[in-house]
Amino acid sequence: MSETTYTATELETPVHTVRLESTNHDGSFLGKNLAPKKFAASAGSGFAMADLLFGLDLGNAPTFGFAFPEWRGHVSDVQFRPDMSTLVQWESGLQSVIGDYWQADGSPIGTCPRNLARKLVDRLATRGFTATVAVEIEATLFEESIHEAREKGYRDLTPLGGSAGTAYHLAKSKDWIDYMSAVARRLDEIGIEWEAWSDEDAAGQVELNLVPGDPISVCDNWARARQVMREVAFERGHTVTFMAKPTAGYGQASHVNLSLQRDGVNAFYAEDGPSPTMRHAVGGLLATMRGAASVMLPQITSYRRLVDLSGPPTTITWGIANKSTAVRAVCGHPAYSRLEYRVPGADANLYLAVAAILAGVIAGLDGEIEPPEPVSDLAWCVPDLERLPNTITKAAAALETDLILREQLGDEFVDYWVGTRRWEWMQFHTAGGDPFAELSEWESARYFEFP
Repeated sequence: MSETTYTATELETPVHTVRLESTNHDGSFLGKNLAPKKFAASAGSGFAMADLLFGLDLGNAPTFGFAFPEWRGHVSDVQFRPDMSTLVQWESGLQSVIGDYWQADGSPIGTCPRNLARKLVDRLATRGFTATVAVEIEATLFEESIHEAREKGYRDLTPLGGSAGTAYHLAKSKDWIDYMSAVARRLDEIGIEWEAWSDEDAAGQVELNLVPGDPISVCDNWARARQVMREVAFERGHTVTFMAKPTAGYGQASHVNLSLQRDGVNAFYAEDGPSPTMRHAVGGLLATMRGAASVMLPQITSYRRLVDLSGPPTTITWGIANKSTAVRAVCGHPAYSRLEYRVPGADANLYLAVAAILAGVIAGLDGEIEPPEPVSDLAWCVPDLERLPNTITKAAAALETDLILREQLGDEFVDYWVGTRRWEWMQFHTAGGDPFAELSEWESARYFEFP
């Protein structure tokens, strides 16, 4: 890593704190607050942080029962290296910077989500392609403050904006509109471009669309946008959750849109429908979808979202302009031809989701994998269509044996991720989870605030 200089006096306002930012494998937003002098002294070499940031579950318990990578030790230190291109003025007196995790010998940590996403972006580049991605952030807002939500066990909360469901309702109460307007203003101040926000299907639910861009920048903006939504909720005495299914009603997703460019031209476009590049990308995505589901649906509650006819895909399918399939192809426009990967829940770590998507795309391009015929009818409730894994352990087993994803994502990540998912299953079944409940109290306590 090249030496990086940092001078707090270059800022328009005095800086009293610099915040380091990252996500762990579960998608939790982590970091440390530093004095400007401390940050300036070590920005070029990195900052030591305990490896437990990759070794604790969402209940703050250390995970056991599977092999640790070589860099894991007795609470050893790993190095956080800031990416100075992400340095922003978060608020008056506070700067923030996103970074990655590295071993002491200078090699990247394979379970670091941002490192993994970048590895796949670089592999795609060696094949002559760049990717443009976009994400749809779904969240549910409640009238109660986070303190009131905690007192109620995150259950029986009051949806912000009224009880109207469906989508696109403009007749929302002003508190809902004021909240999202405040979020949009904060995003503008930080420099995160957004395209739209609207009412979503469930009561209190919102969808926020960020501007498309390169995969790493979009993932960075996703992580920060969710933090903005949390902070604005706290300031206004409300609460927001990105849990995959926070109530017994509709779930919520993180749909990822993807296009590939070669020499500045959209490689997914063809006048007569999907281009060969798009078809091969779809073939790779479907070939890896069972294993990738473990990343797209990371928690116990993620699988409660997979209900036929309720919106999320339940089958390993693709279709042209078909939102009931797992992959929706948008064709016929030189600029907007793209694939929408509809499997990830709102609880998915976008860095990992993008890495797994690019892994499937690369495999499809390399092997020229042809997909089956697109599904033109509804892809729900069809008995002869292959279904997505419906439990955290089935998905983990599929990932463990997926040779394509192992090759692309690496043994270190796959083995460690599979171990953490099996740990999550064990915690659910031994610490109070109820598999027969529509939504157990254990899940609400564990997932409502994190990731």
